[in-house]
Formats: sequence, C-alpha cells, structure tokens
Amino acid sequence: MRAFHGQMSDNQPIRRTLAEKQKQLRDLRETLASMKSHTSPALRESVQKRIRQLESEVTAAPALKANDRRSTQAAPGGTDRPRTPRRRPERSI
Repeated sequence: MRAFHGQMSDNQPIRRTLAEKQKQLRDLRETLASMKSHTSPALRESVQKRIRQLESEVTAAPALKANDRRSTQAAPGGTDRPRTPRRRPERSI
C-alpha cells in the first residue's frame, strides 16, 4: 500500500519547534543520567550523539530567527517599492 503525501510514513524528519527541542534535550539528559552501568555502550553513545545534535540546533536557533527577522523587515513583499493594485483587463464587446 502506498503512502499519501504528508503521511507520517513518508520517511521525512519530524519538524519540532524550539520549545519541543529544548524539552527533548532535557528528557535525553535525564535518560542518560538514569542509565545503569550495564547499559550497552552503543545505546549510551547514540543518546549522547542525539544530545550533541540537539544542543547545536538549540544554540543555532536564535541566530536563525534573527536572520529571518532581518530579511522580513528589510523587504516584506520581496521588493522595496510599493505594490500596485491589480486591475481586471477591460473587455471589448
């Protein structure tokens, strides 16, 4: 059976907001801290890798938001000139 566009099984990354990423980072840190000494090294390493990825994303997020604000404030419509209203073409009958 084929997936329709936008279905969760499309193998696309899940987009998370900054708050969701921060919550996930807290949860992963707690998980890593509560791991027992006999936990497999591969599992421990994968959690640590995901923590490093999330930390880099969270630290980069304010810079990305600042860049987005600057670009939208400079040119809200994509150009610096005011927009002209669209007119309907006149038909000759």
